[in-house]
Amino acid sequence: MKTKLKTAVAAVGNSAIDPYAALSDRTCVSSDKFWRWGDDNLFPNALALMSRRSTTHRRIINDKADYISGKGFTYDSGNRRLGEFIEHVNGSGETLRQVLNRLAFDKSLFGNAFLEIITDAQHSFLSLVHQDASRCRVARDDKHILLHHDWAAFRPEEAVSLPLYPLFEEQPDGTLRSMIHYKDYEPMFTHYGVPPYIAGYNCSVVAYKTDKWNISRLDNSFQLSGVMMLDCTADSEAQAERIVRLAEEKFAGTPGQVMFVLKDGSANDNSRFIPITAQNDGDWKELHDQATSDIVIAHSWFRSLSGLDYASGFNSERILHEYEIALNTVILAEQADLMEPIVIILRDIAGIDASSLQIVNRPPTRSKPLYMKVWEARKADGLDYDPEDELQQKLIAQITKYNLKSID
Repeated sequence: MKTKLKTAVAAVGNSAIDPYAALSDRTCVSSDKFWRWGDDNLFPNALALMSRRSTTHRRIINDKADYISGKGFTYDSGNRRLGEFIEHVNGSGETLRQVLNRLAFDKSLFGNAFLEIITDAQHSFLSLVHQDASRCRVARDDKHILLHHDWAAFRPEEAVSLPLYPLFEEQPDGTLRSMIHYKDYEPMFTHYGVPPYIAGYNCSVVAYKTDKWNISRLDNSFQLSGVMMLDCTADSEAQAERIVRLAEEKFAGTPGQVMFVLKDGSANDNSRFIPITAQNDGDWKELHDQATSDIVIAHSWFRSLSGLDYASGFNSERILHEYEIALNTVILAEQADLMEPIVIILRDIAGIDASSLQIVNRPPTRSKPLYMKVWEARKADGLDYDPEDELQQKLIAQITKYNLKSID
């Protein structure tokens, strides 16, 4: 009897391979020029890949970046130079909010962010440029940042070296440049920060795999998994191999939910399908829900701000309540970390007093009527208020209109 076994496992197919290990087959370039970011120096690539595959994880990163970068800025209206700088922070015409949003995104995703400072010897101009964190590595001297387009194929002559602030170095174009390295503190990690959600890394992988499992079931039209016994005579192992391959291509589905077994034929055709039934749909759903909840917790975030509870009804009070907690525990702290170096740079290099610069934070739903005055809103929130203050006598509608104009 000639028997050919095809080891393709049922419903989830051949998904034992970790999708986030896709980078492991790339050669790790060893060099004494920089400190490796992860064991293979490609940890940022793995984090970026995970953010593109896990829906809840990506939603939280996007929302955190948007909340942290705010809805615009308020500042002393008499400070014309500061207003002009907010509208154009670099030669590409980007606004300060755009740059801040990218820094917040990188810091939420990688636990690290990089801001390039460009000026000249006379400090006649100042330009701030966001640099993709995945392109940056800390040099061995801990005083420079190396930028390279592909760290899997690092070549020292292709890298750009920029000093860490407050050091500046002249570049071939005559400009002076420096880099600010934002990083989240983590014990035992000196050269790079670690993203706060690192404890939920595997949860994001689980959420992705459960989504992939549902997609594979859909691709297979929810067919049963099982073993197909083919009653067929084959003259050789090679012919048996071809028969199994053809059967698999036509009937196994995607990614392959049927195991084929070929045995010698008999007078009567005894081909048959032996289903493998597993009542584990509920288990998979519970696993996915648990992974999703753990992702939110790992991010120090909230379900209502992640769009997870909208199906059960839109509860504006809960959203506002959780937004207030997020504002005071996450958003304001991250805003301070990102803005403090920028305020110092504006003062020391451009000679601009940015002490009045504040990010406008607005909840996802309106909590105050537009006809309410500012001092009335502050009173309702339990904050200090002054009915005689000219600024606090403005209506909420006036401030909202101003903020929307500043964003445009």
